[in-house]
Amino acid sequence: MTLPIPMVSGPRTRLFAYFLRLGTTHAGPLQLHTGASCAAKNHYEVLVLGGGSGGITMAARMKRKVGAENVGIVEPSERHFYQPIWTLVGAGAKQLSSSGRPTASVIPSGVEWIKARVVELNPDKNCIHTDNGKKISYRYLIIALGIQLNYEKIKGLPEGFAYPKIGSNYSVKTVEKTWKALQDFKEGNAIFTFPNTPVKCAGAPQKIMYLSEAYFRKTGKRPKANIIFNTSLGAIFGVKKYADALLEIIQERNLTVNYKQNLIEVRADKQEAVFENLDKPGETQVISYEMLHVTPPMGPPDVIKTSPVADAAGWVDVDKETLQHKRYPNVFGIGDCTNLPTSKTAAAVAAQSGILDRTISLIMKNQTPMKKYDGYTSCPLVTGYSRVILAEFDYNGQPLETFPFDQSKERLSMYLMKADLMPFLYWNIMLRGYWGGPAFLRKLFHLGMS
Repeated sequence: MTLPIPMVSGPRTRLFAYFLRLGTTHAGPLQLHTGASCAAKNHYEVLVLGGGSGGITMAARMKRKVGAENVGIVEPSERHFYQPIWTLVGAGAKQLSSSGRPTASVIPSGVEWIKARVVELNPDKNCIHTDNGKKISYRYLIIALGIQLNYEKIKGLPEGFAYPKIGSNYSVKTVEKTWKALQDFKEGNAIFTFPNTPVKCAGAPQKIMYLSEAYFRKTGKRPKANIIFNTSLGAIFGVKKYADALLEIIQERNLTVNYKQNLIEVRADKQEAVFENLDKPGETQVISYEMLHVTPPMGPPDVIKTSPVADAAGWVDVDKETLQHKRYPNVFGIGDCTNLPTSKTAAAVAAQSGILDRTISLIMKNQTPMKKYDGYTSCPLVTGYSRVILAEFDYNGQPLETFPFDQSKERLSMYLMKADLMPFLYWNIMLRGYWGGPAFLRKLFHLGMS
């Protein structure tokens, strides 16, 4: 398969092409999974909870380790989505249809798909219960249940999405409303929010702001647009190198950023948003809007919060270096549902999957895990329709960059990677368990440039 983007020749491009060819030698054509929940067994060597990026990736890896017939994956949804592309869908640069595929097409061939929802975890008895009344036991459990969107914690939502002028790139139901609100914008305030909770892809709430500003410029509406980013945080980004670059863009494009402002109510019928000043609890401000993009409060799934695997905050309590549960040695966590102190992104899941694969391999042999996760995560900060700042960093908030150039600069090449290369890698390599983050690529690039 050739990439649907023009690429400039050079050593870095040739390395990209080499890696893609290497990946596709492992990845055969997609195979539809034909198993149904009625055929599911009551016990699995490895049971995976969740059919998102972490769950599918680990199921593929575990299939090679213990055999497909010994792996089960519990997931109720009929469709699987590549959610990182929704930023571009909300800005009209990609179609929503390109982001989803049938879940059956991404379940590893031969792995049992248990089409149900997990309602109880009982790690003391090595079993789980599903909403269709089944009890399923396991030898090893991988929890990959993602993060829960809590729109209802904002007064007036989710019912407010029935009105125009408001959207959210975080839900398949509302991402196209963002693009509609952007197109319908005439003049006034365009407001973008960041909640007072952990969120997946913490850069996404501001990415749509930059794209909206670019769209307003392109359509001649920029002089009539007052663009506001109200964030509950105290900084624009958690890594100084990238924060400094973003602040320069914000100043150049005349964007307004208000810190410690948390959206608590939407009056969609009046086109008003109500924010609380987190530095002065109880103090609120009402701002009218012509366009509103809402990033919802998020949290751990309810089934985890009420289970023994949760920490005090409700997240899966895992060792940050091995991803093994701190109290249950045959339980592991990956991705957004864990308490790993790093940003919750698909790139982090990719890096975690390689570490977790090695962790489980050693534990299955009664050996001590050796490979340690350094907290690597990545956030391609889309700053326009053809520009991206590629932020990559570790647990300590230190840049951990893949490419031999300054990634804090806006680049077309990084936009093409975000828009076209990464979806290709996701569907064809990562979900098949052959992508463990950019460490391999980093070695290739540095070797190629030496």
